[in-house]
Amino acid sequence: MSRFYRIYRIHELLRSAKKPVPMRRFMEELEASRNTITRDFEYLRDSLGAPIEYCREENGHHYAPEAPVFELPGFWMNPAELYALLACEYLLENVQPGLITNRLAPLRTRIRDLLGESGHDAETISERIRIQPIQTRSAEHQIFDPVAEATLAGKCLTFHYLSRSTSTDKLRTVHPQRLVHYRSNWYLLAICDEANALRLFSLDRMSAPSVSADPSKKALKDDLDAFAGSGFGIFGGAATQIAHLKFTEHAARWVAEEIWHEEQKSEWQDGSYHLHVPYSDERELVMEVLRYGPDVEVVAPESLRREVVTRVRRMAEIY
Repeated sequence: MSRFYRIYRIHELLRSAKKPVPMRRFMEELEASRNTITRDFEYLRDSLGAPIEYCREENGHHYAPEAPVFELPGFWMNPAELYALLACEYLLENVQPGLITNRLAPLRTRIRDLLGESGHDAETISERIRIQPIQTRSAEHQIFDPVAEATLAGKCLTFHYLSRSTSTDKLRTVHPQRLVHYRSNWYLLAICDEANALRLFSLDRMSAPSVSADPSKKALKDDLDAFAGSGFGIFGGAATQIAHLKFTEHAARWVAEEIWHEEQKSEWQDGSYHLHVPYSDERELVMEVLRYGPDVEVVAPESLRREVVTRVRRMAEIY
């Protein structure tokens, strides 16, 4: 065990103990000799200013009760915590490249140095953790940064938006409420001045964003949750219908362990898995149904069933 980790564990034992800790426990916990631990005590006292005292009556060490609360100076974590922090940094960097690279570079270097002192190889993080983004649409930092700034600072935001559905480019002024990361892509949930209502904007369709000095309006949390979480998928709005989907036993091996919606309901009937999902817009739900092909049947509502049938017939015409 490295000295770095021993110092960390000694501090944890002394800080959490309700009475003086005997030397025997330090030796067992740290798997170190009495002489090694004694030298660590001296380092803690002389170099770090720890108020360690020996209590003859209890035959153990503790932090002096009358001393101020002592914490290790600088950046102290055990190797597992350092690995977890490095992994989080790696995950964030893959979610939005460039988001925190420059800001966290000094911290990342320090973490790697500390792991090196602990006898661990920090490079294993990048070698053994992989994120495979699927169908990602790039949000450049020139777009992401001002959108995030306006959202976090509560400022109005102006940008040009090229709609996929109409292919028109409009200048929009919005009041940002939330940044949403959904299926490897970024969206802005905001109150749109033109619509005078909540709307969802894909960051990859924005251009020339500008943060205003004007404070943004604030929507009620219940309204935001209802818009972003009531229906199925990314399409907002309160749920208006419940989809009843019937999966084969084969498909259920995967679907039965998935969360399609936080308010979904499910049950097994005659060897089939039945899933009930609330939705407000059928577009994304239809794509999910088609993904399972003959392993799923739309039982209800009839409108969703007809839409799937229409799509399947058009596919058949192509082939």
